[in-house]
Amino acid sequence: MTSREKQLHQIKNQVLWDFVVIGGGASGLGTAVDAASRGYQTVLFESVDFGKGTSSRSTKLVHGGIRYLAQGKYRLVKQALEERGFLAKNARHLFKNQQFVIPHYKWWQGVYYMLGLSIYNLLAGSLVIGKIKKLNRNSTIDKLPNLIRKKLLGGIVYHDGLFDDSRLAVNLAQTAIESGATVLNHMTVIDLIKNEEEKLLGVVVKDNETNETYKIHAKVVINATGVFTNNIIQLNKEKEPLKIVPSQGVHLVLDAKFLKSNKALMIPKTTDGRVLFMIPWHQKLLVGTTDTPIKKVSYEPKASEEEVTFILDTAHSYLSEKPKREDVLSVFAGLRPLVASNANKKHTKEISRGHKIIESKSGLISIIGGKWTTYRRMSEELVNKALKIHKLDFKPCITKQLSIHGNINKESDIDSYLYMYGSDSSKVIDIINEKTIFSQKIHPNYEYKIGEVVWCVRHEMARTVEDILARRIRLLFLDARAAIASASKVANIMADELNKEADWVEQQEKEFIKLAKNYLLSTT
Repeated sequence: MTSREKQLHQIKNQVLWDFVVIGGGASGLGTAVDAASRGYQTVLFESVDFGKGTSSRSTKLVHGGIRYLAQGKYRLVKQALEERGFLAKNARHLFKNQQFVIPHYKWWQGVYYMLGLSIYNLLAGSLVIGKIKKLNRNSTIDKLPNLIRKKLLGGIVYHDGLFDDSRLAVNLAQTAIESGATVLNHMTVIDLIKNEEEKLLGVVVKDNETNETYKIHAKVVINATGVFTNNIIQLNKEKEPLKIVPSQGVHLVLDAKFLKSNKALMIPKTTDGRVLFMIPWHQKLLVGTTDTPIKKVSYEPKASEEEVTFILDTAHSYLSEKPKREDVLSVFAGLRPLVASNANKKHTKEISRGHKIIESKSGLISIIGGKWTTYRRMSEELVNKALKIHKLDFKPCITKQLSIHGNINKESDIDSYLYMYGSDSSKVIDIINEKTIFSQKIHPNYEYKIGEVVWCVRHEMARTVEDILARRIRLLFLDARAAIASASKVANIMADELNKEADWVEQQEKEFIKLAKNYLLSTT
């Protein structure tokens, strides 16, 4: 199991690493898994928590990207669909084969969508996960009973993947450790180590809990920090070769009653040309879209009033029971580190979703762009390139068939709240049954138990209330008010496990409530 103390012990004893990976999101964790599973000595440092940034704030889709077909990006779609197939096998406990319905209100839309989705499935080849079906008007209403029926002609059903992003991040950290890597959260890279020729020799890292610093020497240093890539490039004192164009995606979480279906609704083209999804997720309804360009990057990006209004207005155009601002349980935003070779591009939906791997003169290798679905492929390419650049002995990638921690032999029962633990579920239940207090609910309206907090502290490296309520059990993303109400209880349980004093509990509660208020939507 995963112990932060054991991981700290490792970095004190290892003299030289093959790989240092900076960043504990999808790209960094995938790279650590890839490198370690090949047999390279690998260490990863994440400055806050696994998936803290973009990687816990996605639309929760494992998909090829249907709209990229219209842009002629067949290769990008084919690669993503292939990766969807691998993840469906390697992380069955987190992957759900989700049915999506696209309604159509003009006859030609049905033909157009049917053709596009047929190509989509064709590109998936043997890894296709479901058939496409044309629906008449009544069948469409049966699947989406809350859909506005005026002018509705029918719909198209297709299949794509649905997952829990931050849970996958935690499982990848565990997989990397099981493959021989050392992985640490709440550790910040504060400097780079170079020789007289300005070649990179390693990093200086600070433990945010103790303020102790460590010098870590390595043959290869990977910068996988997403929208914060330039922070490490600035430490490297070299001019960045590409412009990072951050794109913000905003999501509102509503009660499931607004869709009244276990099917997802996909709107391929909203009034401004973007895609909007309404997705059943953790017994709630996730409604969101992407592609709002922004200028300033932040760990806690905020949804603009314009974005919230746009999502609600679009939902009103399709749902007969119309959600209001006061119905929003949580609102969150995530930043995508898009790569633009042409800085004049104004619309982020026109910028490539592909990734770029950049070598600096010092030997620092940075990866920018990409998406969750293709994290494994990106990691394989990144490690291969790093081995070539730094002339390390080549060992082949094995991650196509590598089972991710928690994987089970069948698709998970996603309606069970413990599904996300996968093969660890029975062990979590053992802890829940360990003490009477551990079987108590964290919040009366939700099934999450206090024993899960204990599990996440002992075995998933959770160190703060935010780690628990945002990225281990997801309550902050599902119901911000319930998360705020749970902060004190979670802080006290964590203090017992971590041997913390009353002032730590008070500080944790204060910090979390301040953060969580950003997930509430004002109703005035």
